[in-house]
Amino acid sequence: MPLLAASFQSVYQFFAQGGFFMVLLLCCSVVALAIILLRGLALRRELVVPERIEHEINLLDPDGGDAVQKLMPLVEGQDAALARIVQVGLEHLGWTKSENIETVQTRARHEIVLLESGLFVLEVIVGIAPLLGLLGAVAGLVTVFATLGASANVSDPRGIAKGISEALSTTIVGLSIAIPCLIAHTYFTKKIETMAAEMESLVVEMLSKCYEQKKRRATARVSQPVGSGAAYAPQPRKNEPGSRL
Repeated sequence: MPLLAASFQSVYQFFAQGGFFMVLLLCCSVVALAIILLRGLALRRELVVPERIEHEINLLDPDGGDAVQKLMPLVEGQDAALARIVQVGLEHLGWTKSENIETVQTRARHEIVLLESGLFVLEVIVGIAPLLGLLGAVAGLVTVFATLGASANVSDPRGIAKGISEALSTTIVGLSIAIPCLIAHTYFTKKIETMAAEMESLVVEMLSKCYEQKKRRATARVSQPVGSGAAYAPQPRKNEPGSRL
């Protein structure tokens, strides 16, 4: 227990010597940690691209069946980016294919913005955390050298080194915050790009199969089956048996 208490005391002194800038850095660390946890939970693949919807799209047969009857019950009311995009595409099958694709693309851009929510805060923290650390270090060095200038009799280099090390503590904390935030931001951005490409591929495949089904049903309604009909008996010619003339 004494060892643990001593460890906590040293950690407290390390953060306390940073002053006001250390408080700002700790606030940045708390915000960054919250965003990383929330985005990590929200960007799970099964919550963005449900496997069941992906499986049903891959099983769609352009030569038969009804895509709306198969997919609409799966996507209605489901809180997933792919489900909402697919639902928009199914609801506008009465439009032309190009118009439907534009509508789906608009919805997809909105879903990507929702997936990226909060990542800009990580990007800001990546930029300002090292700057806050550097500003804290400079402010600490100013205080150290101001004290040295006021005391002409100070000649102990250990005191000077101790003051400089305390001033650089904010720089250490700032970099320690920025590096994990940069890693998390890069990871989440790449993950969103990958899932966006997968959703685009699935939706394009679904629309192609849906409009192929629609085209085949329209062709089947227009074409009329050739009936056997009643065969006409040939008319007897003149001067032939059976002719009245």
